[in-house]
Amino acid sequence: MEAPSSRMPIRPGTNCVSRRTILRTLGGAALGASLASPMFVTPLLAAPANTVAGYTLAKDEEAFLDEMERRGCAFFWEHGHPSTGQVLDRARFNGGETRRMASIAATGFGLTALCIADSRGYLPHADIVERVRATMRFHWKVLPQHHGFFYHFSDAATGKTARGSELSSIDTSILLCGILTCKAHFKDAEIEDLAGKIYERVDWPWMLNDGPTFSMGWFPGKGFIPARWDTYSEEMMLYLLAIGSPTHPVGPEYWSHFERPQVEFYGLKYISNRAPLFIHQYSHAWYDFRRKRDSYADYFANSIIATRAHKLFCLSMKEWYSQDYWGITASDYVHGYTAWGGPPAMGPIDGSVVPAAAGGSLAFLPGNCLHVLMAMKKKYGAQAWGKYGFVDAFNPGLPWYDPDVLGIDLGIGVLMAENLRSGFVWDTFMRNPEASAAMSKCGFRAV
Repeated sequence: MEAPSSRMPIRPGTNCVSRRTILRTLGGAALGASLASPMFVTPLLAAPANTVAGYTLAKDEEAFLDEMERRGCAFFWEHGHPSTGQVLDRARFNGGETRRMASIAATGFGLTALCIADSRGYLPHADIVERVRATMRFHWKVLPQHHGFFYHFSDAATGKTARGSELSSIDTSILLCGILTCKAHFKDAEIEDLAGKIYERVDWPWMLNDGPTFSMGWFPGKGFIPARWDTYSEEMMLYLLAIGSPTHPVGPEYWSHFERPQVEFYGLKYISNRAPLFIHQYSHAWYDFRRKRDSYADYFANSIIATRAHKLFCLSMKEWYSQDYWGITASDYVHGYTAWGGPPAMGPIDGSVVPAAAGGSLAFLPGNCLHVLMAMKKKYGAQAWGKYGFVDAFNPGLPWYDPDVLGIDLGIGVLMAENLRSGFVWDTFMRNPEASAAMSKCGFRAV
């Protein structure tokens, strides 16, 4: 998810590199025989039925999801600064955090989590509204920005940009999705006004840098990052936000400018990239792709297939994974931080598991993802499940249990759990007229 230079030093001795930095490196390698032509222009065949609408939660599943969401929302409340609203990039899994580095992506997930907490009654309504107001004021008036884009990392209390941090196009997009969710959810004039102003300030054409696709970011004194969002990944939200902008839009033709490679694994064909599972989750947390398709694909069905393929990929490594223990996506691991997963295999896979892999796909394969998450919680207990839910990653065979949780990984699980339960995030975010207008301009139609 992050652009180059992300994951700047968070704690001494940590190998703090970004998902996007690693994916840029891997992106130059051949994708292997599993990839077909570079541009996937034929429709996906036989889209699976809408899994969310067809799944009924059992009482124990509902109770598990409620506890998972409640604990995740506690992270965003406790580690969101009360004056700025900025959310820490990571924190100790059982609290007691002293680090101060916030990320705009964690803040975007956090704002959406506060909407969920308000809807579910996890926290007092008046307290949530005041926190959201403070967040909007800070991001409109104080937090450094350039052409409306925000720097990836900053000090949670002051907003001072972290050394080496870039203006990030994708992380600004995640923040904006959270901001627009608040705009639609809270019936508060100040929140609605400032949320609209923050979105309308973004100069999307500038981030194109005269190219056919968006740059991943911009550094002061160095200029634009050469790497671009030119291949299917989590960037669908970036393009839709830009196309839907009421003030500085790009044309809908840009929707067709990124490539959509086709992968095949064990007979499953789907659009993907040489990247971890999270690329099939992030845009889907807010934009409702159910029962819709453009001229290329039904992207919700595509994510269902991608999740199925990922589970099969894990289970093919029988020495490590099973029905009760599977799922890998970009995360911490015993030696630092890495982007790993498959298919095809990427990164130093060592038998570790990342709960956000299944958590972020709850809305795609509810039964499979609920089973593995509940099984891991039951088996590994307090070692893997703490104050805010699951640790970011763990490997009982080493043994190693991450001492941290990451805001973006907790966030995708919280949002997708709620979408599975009620569709709340989809329904709320899509009330923004710019969201549905952008999808219409890009040629989405009912399946």
